[in-house]
Amino acid sequence: MTQLIKVSQNDKILGSAEKNKAHQGKGILHRAFSIFIVDQEQKILIQQRSEYKKLWPGFWSNACCSHPRPGETVIQAGEKRLKEELGFTTKVKFIYKFHYRVNFKDQGSENELCYVLLGYYNGPIKINKKEVADYQWLKISQLQEDIKKLYFSSKTKFFL
Repeated sequence: MTQLIKVSQNDKILGSAEKNKAHQGKGILHRAFSIFIVDQEQKILIQQRSEYKKLWPGFWSNACCSHPRPGETVIQAGEKRLKEELGFTTKVKFIYKFHYRVNFKDQGSENELCYVLLGYYNGPIKINKKEVADYQWLKISQLQEDIKKLYFSSKTKFFL
């Protein structure tokens, strides 16, 4: 069973919580991270979450989102998870953190203190199909246009 880092609103470690339990009901507040990757052409990497995911399967999101485990720093976990999901490694740096809580249908919820990380990468990608269904590199301006279109479309699923 995967353990996550349970925290207070002030990011004080309170122990650990089993991943499935942390995402049930209103959720247990825990650490998470969200990674944005840019390339030399100033494009941003987005991924479509695998259909195997319990929460937000098939939705488009930023390059990588996950959780550090007890004993890991957020940076260590982020760099490791990039390799596991997208088949590459790169250094990432901390940008900021925020708290959010949102339900996904009756499947579960997110209640996370989310660290936003940024990295640079320009090379091959090898997706793990259990985690990622597809990916794209988009110019920031194109992503902004796509978000506007998707926001008004009931047919497309998008989670960022």
